[in-house]
Amino acid sequence: MTATLSLAVLVGGGGYWAGTNNLASVLGLDLAETALATPAPRGPSPTGAVIYYRHPDGLPQFSAAPRNAADGRPFVAVHASEDVSFDGNAKASAVAEATQPETEAAPAKGNILYYRNPMGLPDTSKVPKKDSMGMDYVPVYEGEQSDASTVKVSLGKLQRTGVKTASAEMASISRKIQVPGTVALDERLVSIISMRTDSFVDDVADVTTGARIGKGEKLFRFYSKEIATAASEYAAGRSEARVNGDAGPALRLKNLGVPQEVVDDIARTREVPASMTYTAPRDGVVLERSATTGMMAKSGDVLFRIADISDVWVIADVPEYDLTSVRMGASAAVVVRSLPGRTFKGVIDLIYPEVETQTRTTKVRIELPNPDGVLLPNMYAEVRIEAGAPNPVVAVPNSAVIDTGDRQVVFVDKGEGRFEPKDVTLGVRGEDRTEITKGIAAGDKVVVAANFLLDAESNLNSALSAMTEEAKP
Repeated sequence: MTATLSLAVLVGGGGYWAGTNNLASVLGLDLAETALATPAPRGPSPTGAVIYYRHPDGLPQFSAAPRNAADGRPFVAVHASEDVSFDGNAKASAVAEATQPETEAAPAKGNILYYRNPMGLPDTSKVPKKDSMGMDYVPVYEGEQSDASTVKVSLGKLQRTGVKTASAEMASISRKIQVPGTVALDERLVSIISMRTDSFVDDVADVTTGARIGKGEKLFRFYSKEIATAASEYAAGRSEARVNGDAGPALRLKNLGVPQEVVDDIARTREVPASMTYTAPRDGVVLERSATTGMMAKSGDVLFRIADISDVWVIADVPEYDLTSVRMGASAAVVVRSLPGRTFKGVIDLIYPEVETQTRTTKVRIELPNPDGVLLPNMYAEVRIEAGAPNPVVAVPNSAVIDTGDRQVVFVDKGEGRFEPKDVTLGVRGEDRTEITKGIAAGDKVVVAANFLLDAESNLNSALSAMTEEAKP
């Protein structure tokens, strides 16, 4: 008791001594001002709409509507101007923002609609949260939802993912289609030798199947009663009738298939030969010989078949999916394995209007000159066709097109990290470029690398937008 009383007296005396000796003046302090000083300002008041409510003790508990904690205290409202980041530098960021003049404040992005998973998973939240790896969910603002399929990527993410762009431009598209082919005869250069009336064949020339023969060379001699009668009338006729070879007996002889040189001989000598000579109508190769000395040939019987092989065809089989790239007049190079070192040039003069059911190919015809006759029918050939679009068209690199089977998509760079998917219609596909007939124009910047990542992001945005629309009342 005595000790306590002594301590009180000592403290009181010390205070009396300090007051009487003007200790405050000695220390340069104004006790009255110090006692009445107001606390330092704590920064500007939060502004903007209330975006969510947090636990008063800072616990990771949030609410989209006002509520109370377990002890009855209300959750604290968090406004749009307040920092909602979970980074360790959140407080420093808040202080830096508070010290900036109001005129330098960053423009508001609009209200936050929801938060989406940073890894692109189909998971959203109405309040800020972290994923299993501690990464912040990404806020999605109202302005970013004008087009649900549009993808917005930050500069850092663009560099990490390797997104590259190129311009669509007017260009000629070329490609080579290599297909098998077969050498065939030109049907227009094949001649059939047959009689138009019953005749007796004698003195057949020494030519066989496969032999080469020149135009005007003798094939055989024949006798026909009907031709002999017409020749007698022609020889006995007046000279005016013989001169006019387009009427009367002369026309009858032509209709019976008598060669013109024989008709001219009768008109000149006025004699009817016992038998007449039939000559080759063209240069070529004997494909078939049916004439035999002493035989009787009925009307229509084929005696010889001769083909001119100075020009030949190559029939190539083009797959059905390459037909859109093949056009009439396209140049083609033909290589025959039995003729190494030689390449034959020609053009496509016909695309057959039929697709083979079993092979799903269409035949195209290439006309080739064959002056030395080295190309023979049924030779196997390898054909390289110059396909594509020779005239300039709107074209993009092949890697820019995402083909899902049901649709073809190209991502267009809209600037500021925004990429918009465009449905396009494809034309000719070349070796490095693809024609775009509808969807984009020349000059548009399209994504040529990492566009599959943008496609996945776009699909996710569309799905999240649909979920948001369904959640609205």
